[in-house]
Amino acid sequence: MMRCIYTLANLLFVFYSLTGMSDKNISFHNVEAKAGDGVFSLLRRYQLADEYCNIEQFYTINKLSKSDFLKAGREYTLPVYIYSYNGKSIRSTIGEDNWQKALRIKEYNEWLQSNEIRTADYTADKKLWVPHHELHCASDEGPTIAKASATAKSEAFKKHERSYPLFGKKYEKVKVVDESLKGQVFYLVSGHGGPDPGTNYSGYSQRICEDEYAYDVALRVARDLMQHGATVEIIVRDRNDGIRDERLLTCDYDEYYKGDIKIVRHQLTRLAARTKVINDLYRSYKKKGYKNQKAIMIHVDSQNQSRRQDVYFYHYKNSKSSKALATSLQQTFKAKYAKYQKNRGYKGFVKDRGLFMLRNTLPTAVYIELANIKNKDDHKRLLIKENRQALANWIFEGVIDKP
Repeated sequence: MMRCIYTLANLLFVFYSLTGMSDKNISFHNVEAKAGDGVFSLLRRYQLADEYCNIEQFYTINKLSKSDFLKAGREYTLPVYIYSYNGKSIRSTIGEDNWQKALRIKEYNEWLQSNEIRTADYTADKKLWVPHHELHCASDEGPTIAKASATAKSEAFKKHERSYPLFGKKYEKVKVVDESLKGQVFYLVSGHGGPDPGTNYSGYSQRICEDEYAYDVALRVARDLMQHGATVEIIVRDRNDGIRDERLLTCDYDEYYKGDIKIVRHQLTRLAARTKVINDLYRSYKKKGYKNQKAIMIHVDSQNQSRRQDVYFYHYKNSKSSKALATSLQQTFKAKYAKYQKNRGYKGFVKDRGLFMLRNTLPTAVYIELANIKNKDDHKRLLIKENRQALANWIFEGVIDKP
């Protein structure tokens, strides 16, 4: 109880210091975490996860470190300020004469009501919800002192452009926009490769192969992670493919493992070599003090051509962190389907499975099946570049939601 009072007192002090508002005008919104919630999934429910300053503020006001779990049933303070609406206008209520900002805040409150997060209109109950980023992050009206600091930090990171030829000419330049994932290591492992293209489909002008589409999505995930300061190790590699935007990706056999290690045909030997690359890197990073390491294994499934299959996830049954990671991914995809394909439904599942890679890799690992390569409806998920990028973005969000 004392900790909650102390947290709220600190939050009040910071907020009033920045705004000069009276404590009679403002309260705060607390929310109870659900089972399986991570910081990103919790903030996503309130449309707060797209602004990184909201995420930083959530960690600050709740006195959490970037590696902390949220505890189901515990209340957390959201980066949302609740003003006593003065009955005149949003601008006069928050003390800022910016019409565009007022419009965004109005639309945010309407969205909260339409999604049954709040039960009454702000003009009726006199409670105006204002997201943290509207007040204390870079905006369209020119920064305050606090905003200027956030803007300068953002601009400084944007200057950190790095080159990764493995992504191909179009995508090789990667701008680091923040360092929110600094100190975290991710292993991107696309399925099959080399002499084994995985499952395939021959109903187009050229054959489509599992390993090519898994590799393309893996590279896109890697790029997303790098933009936020993560250390990323791409295990299966191809020198001349890179991230590709074509619908039909050419099947080839020239993939190799990091370290110029040849991929052999014999399956068990191939998987053992792949596991060794990951585990050797894991031990090396662990000696350097890296505690947060994850392996993301990306595949494309093959089932009866009539069966449409949503993205689903396997975890290792003896690893709580593996299950938590798979669950976080599944919840992210469920939320995205609810937002972008409301009437379709989502049937992607989480299961434990004793796969060699899940059993034998040292970092927390998850195994992802993107689609059924035999099903033409599922092909839309694979062949359209925007959909491959969406898959990558959603995987990115899911894997950073759990420590």
